[in-house]
Amino acid sequence: MGRKLVSTLAVLSLTLQCIAATSVICYHGTWSRYRTGNGNFLISDIDTSLCTHYIYSFVGLDSSTNKVTLLDEWLDINLNGFADAIALKESNPNLKVLLAVGGWSEGSAKYSTMASTSAGRAAFISSAIELIQTYNFDGFDIDWEYPARRDSGNSADKENFALLLKEFREAFDSYGYLLTAAVSAAPSSADISYDVPALSEYLDMINLMEYDYFGAWDGVTGHNAPLYGQAKYVGTTYEEYNVNASVYGWIARGASPSKLALGIPLYGRTFTLSSSSANGVGAAVSDAGPAGPYTLESGFWGYHEILEQFASGGWTTAWDDEAQVPYAYSGTTWLSYENPKSIALKVALAESLGLGGVMVWSLETDDIVATSGTKFELMVSINSALSSSSSSAVVEADSSVVAASSSDSRVSSDSNSTTTTTTTTTTTTTTTTTTTASSVVSTGECTTAGYVRDSSDCSKYYYCQLINGAYVASASLSCPSGLYYDSSSGVCNYSSLVDCS
Repeated sequence: MGRKLVSTLAVLSLTLQCIAATSVICYHGTWSRYRTGNGNFLISDIDTSLCTHYIYSFVGLDSSTNKVTLLDEWLDINLNGFADAIALKESNPNLKVLLAVGGWSEGSAKYSTMASTSAGRAAFISSAIELIQTYNFDGFDIDWEYPARRDSGNSADKENFALLLKEFREAFDSYGYLLTAAVSAAPSSADISYDVPALSEYLDMINLMEYDYFGAWDGVTGHNAPLYGQAKYVGTTYEEYNVNASVYGWIARGASPSKLALGIPLYGRTFTLSSSSANGVGAAVSDAGPAGPYTLESGFWGYHEILEQFASGGWTTAWDDEAQVPYAYSGTTWLSYENPKSIALKVALAESLGLGGVMVWSLETDDIVATSGTKFELMVSINSALSSSSSSAVVEADSSVVAASSSDSRVSSDSNSTTTTTTTTTTTTTTTTTTTASSVVSTGECTTAGYVRDSSDCSKYYYCQLINGAYVASASLSCPSGLYYDSSSGVCNYSSLVDCS
């Protein structure tokens, strides 16, 4: 095919012990206490059986002292927010309760200043420990959005964040506290902000914020959290803006899969269409969509708000076969969201890669009043998908240190077609298997990015990447004996269940 291999391509050899994802990490925007009507949500309303980790969000950073500070003392202390969070363990003694610092509204600059000196880092760490000990939290979650970006722009943040985590780890180990972080998911963002091997070494879990890939700010409709990329974005900035590419990008950069939590939004993004007649993916938009009645943010609807909209009628729902997520439209309002089907597919990806678990942002925007007939419908879907899988695999892979591409060869149907809500269940193997991979290989099979099955041998498949304008296979893989690569689900499956035509 005349593909040119890059001789200088660095290849990082990894041996990954993959186990079923087990952690369900639940963030909670505690200001939901102040919402009205069906949007009001208290800590005591949480079903603790649906989470393994609960993260109370947020506290902040005092820029004058470099110490952790309370952003809403009335809520945290006077209204017993901290105490109520710890009390969740009464109904689930195995639940780990963490305290999160940061968030979007905190910005980046003051965290950059704090992390730039050993004294600043020490003050921050000691104040975090004091707060954890005072209120009996199990650990601390750092949500610095984002090192070396936004109002910081200091390239030294990347190294300083790694130092901060190293010193946190050294301080926490004597207490047994958990240390986690929420991170920007796109591989190009990781290159700017994070020393990925360091994060993987020092953190107990890396929570990938795999949402807000697209919004009204792009000028066209797009999915909030597409599972896979779209062919039209290959070779563009948007190529990596999907869950699949983000996970592979982090693994390729040195993250242990067992330390990664795949992020799932319990909300959708809304858009105002320029024309109601142009309502597919990529349609022109004039502005963000209307705010929801409870969350009150333009361009944002919680899942509970989405269900109320659907119940009012007038909506057309559709399924994007390429991105593997739903969308909907009514008049000039266009919506990207999650449903049980899309969530099951994301959980399946997490499990197939041996990730440590999944993460959600955030509990209070799920179906908290059972509009669907199932309270916490999306959280229940996550737990059902996890419990239905008992697969375990050993993967020996050569992972390129360059970014994994976002496009995936498994999709072929019209992404703008309106579909029914019928879900097809695919049975996958539950046996312990070994998948082997070689390093960069020459093959004519790669005509797109992502996983591509060998055209003459259904037990073989390749991971293809766009490098210097050409598609090359950075890994050649083989399924265990008796299994075929299932292009529809992206796993090695029983041959009797795979269309090998």
